Amino acid sequence: MPANKKYLTQSPWQRFAKITAAIIGGLVVAVMFHLALASWFDHVNIIITSTFTAFILWAILMVVAFLAKNGWKIWGLYLLVSATLGLVYYFGIQILPIV
Repeated sequence: MPANKKYLTQSPWQRFAKITAAIIGGLVVAVMFHLALASWFDHVNIIITSTFTAFILWAILMVVAFLAKNGWKIWGLYLLVSATLGLVYYFGIQILPIV
């Protein structure tokens, strides 16, 4: 049974935004989350654990991107979260430098 057309995204730009936000944006957020954690805690344990948890987080973020109504808002959200995690990473490196 095919999907109901009223629930599918009509605009090709929205479809492009959702697909790229899911693949690229979700990956960037997942990696930045683990980098931010590694800058504040024991980086060896975080990096080893991130081989599993980054994939799980990425899959969750992909689902969230496709559930959203507007792909550009998801891109904005993912960029905002990535920038925030980048600041956390930056200040973590400044306060607790890795020796």
